[in-house]
Amino acid sequence: MPVTTLDAHTALVLIDLQKGIAGLPTSPLPAAEVVERGAQLAAAFRERGLPVVLVNVTGGAPGRTESAMGGGTPPADWAELVPELDRQPGDLTVTKQQWGAFHGTNLDLELRRRGVTQAVLGGIATSIGVESSARAAHEHGYHVTIATDAVTDLDPEAHRNSLEKIFPRLGETGTTEAILKLLGRRG
Repeated sequence: MPVTTLDAHTALVLIDLQKGIAGLPTSPLPAAEVVERGAQLAAAFRERGLPVVLVNVTGGAPGRTESAMGGGTPPADWAELVPELDRQPGDLTVTKQQWGAFHGTNLDLELRRRGVTQAVLGGIATSIGVESSARAAHEHGYHVTIATDAVTDLDPEAHRNSLEKIFPRLGETGTTEAILKLLGRRG
């Protein structure tokens, strides 16, 4: 279902738009486009006094997997948020150790304290951090909206699967432009 409305208490949650991840070869969209759209959304949310949550990842969940994620020691600035997001003092920053932004963090508590009922999500990677966060937001009872052109992945098939099969079951989807138009209609 295309995005139809934004609640009066909607938050923007941008996932893993950090130097180490934004520097990876993403597809189908280049990370720079996703960062640019995320920055547009963040500026619009801030202008309207709506919460902006910037999520980064500094570790990974323990446990054996068949497909390991990278190796070695990341550069010192790997987890730093990209400067294009123009982080502001009023933004919430959440550092996670797992794929999703909710598990093991205070994100749900911080959103509830602010009366948030809807989360607009963007970031990298569509099928990992964004999808995990969307699933958790849905399970926590938030209305979920995915900014379809503000997400990308390392695997274009996984990206497509999330957009076409998973996200429509968790909420609504829409372009950055459609979300910005809805923000404008709210006054």
